[in-house]
This record gives sequence, structure tokens and C-alpha cells, in this order.
Amino acid sequence: MTVDSSRVRLITGDITQLAVDAIVNAANRSLLGGGGVDGAIHRAAGPALLAECRDLGGCETGEAKITRGYRLPAPYVIHTVGPIWQGGGMGEPALLAACYRNSLQLAVAYGVRAIAFPAISCGVYGYPFEEAASIAVREIERFLADEDRIATVYLVCFSEDVRQAYAQALEKP
Repeated sequence: MTVDSSRVRLITGDITQLAVDAIVNAANRSLLGGGGVDGAIHRAAGPALLAECRDLGGCETGEAKITRGYRLPAPYVIHTVGPIWQGGGMGEPALLAACYRNSLQLAVAYGVRAIAFPAISCGVYGYPFEEAASIAVREIERFLADEDRIATVYLVCFSEDVRQAYAQALEKP
């Protein structure tokens, strides 16, 4: 089964402003907020998100957990912990792939039809944009090939460099 390319959309913008069913948070293991997209999501959602995250007991790298979206336009936030880039020999590719798979599986379990991903691990975790984009696109396309309950996946870019890396990954056969 081939993936309809219209199901994966590349956009530049603020993930906290998207009116989709779920946004994905590139979280840290504590799930208690941080910098980058994690901090932006926590600020936009308000203190109730932090309170719910405290009850989750953290999250391991590559895994995903879900909360309500609170003051966000998205009713759900899927929190996933990407790997810190250490050169690629410490299992980073497999862990990053797991972030996407586990987030998508959780989305399906909660009836999510439209989901938005940030560039997981590409900020302070230092993952090279091209490699991260390739893994993200591969995992999303594989998942969508067998799963029709998710209608649209948005790849939300925070910079032109990230956008170019995703655009190149989407063009590859």
C-alpha cells in the first residue's frame, strides 16, 4: 500500500497554535517542561498540563504518553522523549524511530485523525536535521501505509534549515 502524499504536510509555524487533534511534545524524561517546543507547549497549555504530567511519572526515551491539551487548540498532547545525539552509535536512530511509532500508535488508540509533530531531538538534543528528517519521514510513511485512521500528519518546522531537511526527505522514493 502506498502513502497518499497529501496525508503528510510540511509547515513552518508554531505547533501550539495548530487546531489538530493532537500535537506531539518533544519532551524531556521528567515531562515537567523545559526549553524549546517543550517549554512553549507547557506555557501555552497552562499549569493544568504540568499537574497532569506530574502524575505520569516521567517517560523513557523512545516512549510516548498522552495528556489533555488544556488551553491549547489541540485536545491532546502526546509527549515523547527523543534521544540526545551522541554521534549516532548509541542507538539514537532506533530510539528516534520509536518516538514516531509510539506517538502514532497512541494517536490511533485515542482516535486522533490529525497530528502535528515537531522536529524531535533537533533542538537542544542536537540531532542532525537531515538524519532526523529521514527517520521521521520513513517511520510516518511506514505507519500510514498500514493505518488509515490517521488522515493527516503535519511536520512542523521551526526553521528554514529543518524545513529543507524535511522537504528533501519527503522527495526521496
